[in-house]
Amino acid sequence: MRVPVAIIGGGPAGSASALFLRAHGIDCVIIEKDKFPRFHIGESMTGECGASLRRLGLEDEMNRLKFPIKKEAAVFGARGHKWALPVAGRDKDWKLFPQYTWQVRRDEFDKMMLDTAIARGANVIDGQVSEPILDDDGAVCGLSVTTAEGKTVDILSEMVLDCSGQYTYLANAGITGPKFIGNYDKQIAIFSRVEADCGGMAQGGDTWLFYQKKYHWCWFIPVTDDLVSVGTVIPAAYFKEKNESKTDFLKRELHELNPELARRVPDTTLHEPVRSIANYSYQTHNFTGKGFICVGDAHRFVDPIYSFGLCISLAEAEAAANAVQDYLNGKGRCDERPFAAYEIEREQGIDIVEDMMDAFWEYPFPFAKVVHDYQDEMTDIFAGRLWDRQPSAALTKLRALTKRQRSYDGKLTTPVGSRYHPERAHIWVDEATA
Repeated sequence: MRVPVAIIGGGPAGSASALFLRAHGIDCVIIEKDKFPRFHIGESMTGECGASLRRLGLEDEMNRLKFPIKKEAAVFGARGHKWALPVAGRDKDWKLFPQYTWQVRRDEFDKMMLDTAIARGANVIDGQVSEPILDDDGAVCGLSVTTAEGKTVDILSEMVLDCSGQYTYLANAGITGPKFIGNYDKQIAIFSRVEADCGGMAQGGDTWLFYQKKYHWCWFIPVTDDLVSVGTVIPAAYFKEKNESKTDFLKRELHELNPELARRVPDTTLHEPVRSIANYSYQTHNFTGKGFICVGDAHRFVDPIYSFGLCISLAEAEAAANAVQDYLNGKGRCDERPFAAYEIEREQGIDIVEDMMDAFWEYPFPFAKVVHDYQDEMTDIFAGRLWDRQPSAALTKLRALTKRQRSYDGKLTTPVGSRYHPERAHIWVDEATA
């Protein structure tokens, strides 16, 4: 089987990549091992994530599915103080204007995205990638796939997009690397859904975060008219020392973590099974190369406190589709690293997220002052405008808090953010290449 582009994974990154490719008239095939709908965490969208969906012509469909409208994100401190930033867009003159985005039920949203990709011409193979296919020069030129029926199919392609999320398929296959593991892997999230008081929210769909102390907080994301996704993010050691079941732990935290949270969740009856995930953070270098680009979580995952996962995945899907179009038209086809400039550009944007989060964790009160003093520029960062008019004065202030400097001189350097474990980088490389 031959196709211009093969895509690993049919989640939002893969489906959005297919949709943007089809908008360019490029044929593609998605390989997906799971049956949709399927559960997934990560329900909140930033402003630019909503803008990506509008560019795909999906605004009416999002509203038809009655996903809650989000117009603001607010943080409640342990002592009752609060700060908030609106969802706002930028017009062609770079003027802010009121906008909205959505909170999503990921089972419904992810299925809608994949169904839309299929309706617009993407093909889907139900199966799992068994190994990448390399040419004599070591370039990725396709994928070997085991279908749901147990057959082996070789897909030959000019480009492979790895949209496998935290499976990081090409990294685990030794195509990219190294992969740096970060300090946030000491965190876990424990979450479910409850009925809650959403009074005072614009249209009932805004995101609230309730903060207790460093590395200890809870999200509050409305997903229907009645139900709210709630999840505590805590050090794994704290959960262990409590010696409670996940259910008992979550119920107690909803009452003890922050008084404003307890007031809004008087009934801790859980409406879904309690789940937990390890809050891993990681960064993979060399996530592009001859014949491949990794998109979204397939190369980097950022601590999810401000819901950048979907935003970055959809933004990179669009950018990758543009890069693929240029590549198929001959740009960089003979280069050793045809997407080197693209890779640095992508990292520059995600570095902004990392630096903003590190400043919030380490210096919450000075961070709130930056929000107050630079509201428009912080609105841009929270929206996900990470590749436009950056670094801003607000970002410069945040980097000053963490005494961090970023330098991009044509190559990627060892990660400097809180996700970096220098003593563990070689361990991953050994495991990946063994």
